[in-house]
Amino acid sequence: MAPTKKGILERLNAGEIVIGDGGFVVALEKRGYVKAGPWTPEAAAEHPEAVRQLHREFLRAGSNVMQTFTFYCSDDKLENRGNKLTFTGTQINEAACDLAREVADEGDALVAGGVSQTPSYLSCKSDKEVKAIFKKQLDVFTKKNVDFLIVEYFEHVEEAVWAVEVLKEAGKPVAASLCIGPEGDMHGVSPGDCAVKLVKAGAQIVGVNCHFDPMTCVKTVKMMKEGVEKAGLKAHYMVQPLALHTPDCDCRGFIDLPEFPYALEPRALTRWDMHKYAREAYNAGIRFIGGCCGFEPYHIRAVAEELAQERGFLPAASEKHGLWGSALEMHTKPWVRARARRDYWENLKPATGRPHSASMSTPDGWGYTRGHAELMQQKEATSKDQLKQLFEMSKKK
Repeated sequence: MAPTKKGILERLNAGEIVIGDGGFVVALEKRGYVKAGPWTPEAAAEHPEAVRQLHREFLRAGSNVMQTFTFYCSDDKLENRGNKLTFTGTQINEAACDLAREVADEGDALVAGGVSQTPSYLSCKSDKEVKAIFKKQLDVFTKKNVDFLIVEYFEHVEEAVWAVEVLKEAGKPVAASLCIGPEGDMHGVSPGDCAVKLVKAGAQIVGVNCHFDPMTCVKTVKMMKEGVEKAGLKAHYMVQPLALHTPDCDCRGFIDLPEFPYALEPRALTRWDMHKYAREAYNAGIRFIGGCCGFEPYHIRAVAEELAQERGFLPAASEKHGLWGSALEMHTKPWVRARARRDYWENLKPATGRPHSASMSTPDGWGYTRGHAELMQQKEATSKDQLKQLFEMSKKK
């Protein structure tokens, strides 16, 4: 019998660093397995080999958590805007759990079942209706006996609280991660107050994921930590940011950037940026450190390498890498061999390679949030008339 792995809270209570995985929907969209409009995870059932391989690459890179590929896997989201499915939401959730467990058992990793924000909340459905959606996903996670649960990618803390209240019924540890920045959620609730609400609802781990770059996310989690401590509460902290530079984002994050989602590559962080991020997060007292959209396995490897001394080991993927460019010592060209040192890569300011490129963008800040008529969701495909109206509005903006 295989030895029992330490649970997520056991690891965090001992002060251990837990490294999350990276972004699945964006990585698999680039590989041709995910549709960029709905961003739903039917690939877990349709193309399990692709999902399995990405899990394995993150495990090899140093991840301790295999998060189920269940992002946006609620029935209301799967059926939204005319999305056609071969598999049911339950089938996709079950397949995702099986894949995550298979790979987690190949190493010292835990399986985390995740739920995300819903179109039903945006369409002003009641807490009872929204909670029923989370409960349906939770039934699968309970059946598949995941190790802990994650409430992730929520723009409104109210909906995240509802999700925590449902997921804690399973009796497993619950982490809650909002996609907010320093300005707080879409109703202006500050990061500190958001964190307090989540902890009081039953989350033992709180933090942020997605929407913003690493340093912005670390700053936001610091604010959450301050709020929790001021309230006399206790929690562990997590951060899973974008692997993209977003200095020009407004409170809604990168989805407002005109480059979203097909032209974001010039904003990609290097592995050396990830070293800085990992150290900043660690110094801020965050011990669950991972990534979201844009994070590839080599980014996670950089996080693991930066924290190798604290963890006591390097990931398997470092075998072929060479720390701080040391593998370049074997290059045939002397000017490339001269780059085999830490100070070169730490101080490099990479060029974009794009002549006369803009340094930053103007976000599409339309200002819509829950309750606005344009955010009422529908099962039917977006009509040509609806698109025409949006195109005209876009020109005016």
